[in-house]
Amino acid sequence: MANGDENTTKKLHIVMFPWLAFGHIIPFLELSKFLALKGHKISFISTPRNIDRLPKIPSEFSNSITFVKIPLPKIDGLPKDAEATMDITSEEMTYLKKAMDGMENEVTNFLENNCPDWIIQDFAQYWLAPISTRLVGGFFGSTKMDPFETKATYRLHEARWMVESSQKNVSGVSDMYRNGVTIEGADAIIIRHCHEFEGQWLKLLEDLHHMPVLPTGLMPPIVESSSHEKNESWISIKEWLDEKPKGSVVYVALGSEVTVGQNEINELARGLELSGSPFFWVLRKSSGLGSIDPIVLPDGFEERTKDRGIVWKSWAPQLKILSHESVGGFLTHCGWSSIIEGLMFGHSLIMLPFLVDQGLNARIIEDKGVGIEVPRNEEDGSYTSNSVANSVKLVMVKNDGKLIREKAKELSSIFSNKELHDKYIENLINFLEDYKKSQ
Repeated sequence: MANGDENTTKKLHIVMFPWLAFGHIIPFLELSKFLALKGHKISFISTPRNIDRLPKIPSEFSNSITFVKIPLPKIDGLPKDAEATMDITSEEMTYLKKAMDGMENEVTNFLENNCPDWIIQDFAQYWLAPISTRLVGGFFGSTKMDPFETKATYRLHEARWMVESSQKNVSGVSDMYRNGVTIEGADAIIIRHCHEFEGQWLKLLEDLHHMPVLPTGLMPPIVESSSHEKNESWISIKEWLDEKPKGSVVYVALGSEVTVGQNEINELARGLELSGSPFFWVLRKSSGLGSIDPIVLPDGFEERTKDRGIVWKSWAPQLKILSHESVGGFLTHCGWSSIIEGLMFGHSLIMLPFLVDQGLNARIIEDKGVGIEVPRNEEDGSYTSNSVANSVKLVMVKNDGKLIREKAKELSSIFSNKELHDKYIENLINFLEDYKKSQ
C-alpha cells in the first residue's frame, strides 16, 4: 500500500472480462456498477459489437467504467458479425470459443500496459492464467473430487451431447480444461449465489478448491417503472395481462441464446394448447445470424388459442411481465438469470432446459420444491405435448402443485431481498480491498 493513512482504502483498477454471452456479460456489468460506486476504476473488456449492444449506463459511471473494445478474430465456421452466443447456434459455439482464444494477444497487451489490481474473468479464458497474478473465475465444474449427495446429475442425452460436442471441438480446448486452468491460477472464486439458497454448494466449492468462494448474492434486477410505461409494446402487453385473472397466466420464454427445433416448438405449442391455461409466449427467431428458417407454429394454433394465449414475436420486457399480478408461473429454459427473475416474484417454474448447465439448474430447483422439469426421453431428450401440458397444469392449477406454488412464494422473500444481496456485494468489495492491502 502507498504511504499515508493505513486506514485509507486504495482505489483499485479492476478488469472485467466475461464470456461472450449476454447471460454472463450483463451480470458482469451489474457487478462493475457496484464496484464503481465504491470509487474503483473498471475496465470492461468485450468485443465492439457486444459493447455497442449493452444498455446505456448512467452518466455517473462515465469516469469510472471504461469499455475496452477488442475485436474478435474472423475464423471459418463463425457467421459474419457473430460476437456473442445469441448470434449463433449451439453447434457454432465451439467456433466462438476458438475466436475468443484469438483475442489473447490484444488482451495481454492491454493488461501489461495497464497493470490492473484485479482481473475478474469467466471460465473460458484459460490462457489468462499464465500471464495474470490475480485471476478470479466463475464456477463451471471441479478439478477435484469430493463425496457429495445430490440429485443434480446429467441426463443420458445431456452426457451424450457433451461427449459429441467435445469430439467436434474445433478450438481444441474443452470447457472443463478451460475452467480447471482458470481456477488453478485464481486467488478466489466469485459466484452469483447466496448462502440462504445454496449454502451447502458454496461450502463444497470452497472445500474442493481450497480458496475463498465469494458470493455476490443474487443481484436481483430492479424493475424500472418509468422506462417502459410509455413504450407501445408494454402498453399493449399490459392491456392484455390486465384482462386475465390474478395468477392465471403462464409466461413462456426460452431465452435469446437457445436454438429450438421445429418439432420442439410444435410440441411446446400443442402442450400449451392442451393445458388450458392462459399463456404469454415470447417466441423470437432462432438464434444465429446465419439462421434463415422462419418460426412456424402448428396450423391453426394461434386462431384456436387467441382468446387465452398470445405469441409475442419481438422483444418483450420480461421483468415487467413477470411483475404483473396476472402471471402465476414461468415456463423457462433455466438460465440462471431467468430463474432469479422468476423466483423474485414468487412464480413457480415449469422447466424446459436445452443446454447442459441449464439441466443441472433445473434439477436443483426441482429438488428445492419450487418447480418441476418437463419430462423428457432419457435417450434423445425429446418431450411431448402431453408432458408439457401435464407439467403446466400441475404447477398452475392442480392441488398436487399447491405446495410448489406456496414454496415459490416463500422463496421470493430471499430472491427479492435487495438489502440481503447488497450485503454480499459489500463483503466482496471488502475482500478485494483488504486482499490488496495485505500484499
